[in-house]
Amino acid sequence: MLLTALEFLGLVAFAASGALAAVRARLDVFGVVVVGLTTALGGGVMRDVMLGIHPPTSLRNWPYLATCAVTALTVFVFHPQVARLRRGMLLADALGLGVFATAGTTTALNYGAPVYAACLIGMTSGIGGGAVRDLLLREIPLVLRREIYAVAALAGATLVGVGYVLRLPSAATTVVAAAVVVALRVLALWRRWNAPVAKDAS
Repeated sequence: MLLTALEFLGLVAFAASGALAAVRARLDVFGVVVVGLTTALGGGVMRDVMLGIHPPTSLRNWPYLATCAVTALTVFVFHPQVARLRRGMLLADALGLGVFATAGTTTALNYGAPVYAACLIGMTSGIGGGAVRDLLLREIPLVLRREIYAVAALAGATLVGVGYVLRLPSAATTVVAAAVVVALRVLALWRRWNAPVAKDAS
């Protein structure tokens, strides 16, 4: 029940961040909803496709689609107010990253994926929607830039994999791993940590 609640909170966070980015890119209401849906559901769809789950879970359960669509429309209408909640949005995005990366890893393990593959699938589940959002908006995906984002997702996914190997309680391991992802992401934002880039690349 707790994981379900966190998952929906993550959906709202990702849908809102995607919709807000679309508003800033001057897309119309349809474009805002599409980008919001893609950001929130893209990672989960990628996970399900890689695991052979057809149709993807988010497309078989209407509350997922409805939650994301309502969130995107709300952002479209109230975007000036939403834009002011920058810190709250970043925290919610970090929570969504943690939930999807760790829950995606758990799902992959439950479907029989090897531990290393499950960790990569979990990371993809966390970062996939944001990557597609950036591509739709003609931007270099956030995960390929300097910010500590994909690394945090992979760290959480790896913790879930280690817990699986050690036969630790799945639910507790997932919650702890998600908390680690959130902590890493928030700490990186606070301390302005960035992954290294090549010097004098030009």
